[in-house]
Amino acid sequence: MLISVLLIVVTIAQESKQPGMGSSIGGGTQAMAGGKARGKDAVLAKFTVIFGIAFAVLCILLGRFMNTF
Repeated sequence: MLISVLLIVVTIAQESKQPGMGSSIGGGTQAMAGGKARGKDAVLAKFTVIFGIAFAVLCILLGRFMNTF
């Protein structure tokens, strides 16, 4: 349960890479530069991958031990 909560928190903490609905009205004047994420976003992206893999492995292991598949 802890891994799932951490995965949710890390995913929500990341900044959106899409301009959203405001850009269609004219609020999206920021230029979206492609490339690698830096700083906080890079760390959050790495933690998202780590927690995602840990969540998937735990789900498979728990399913195997509980004989549900």
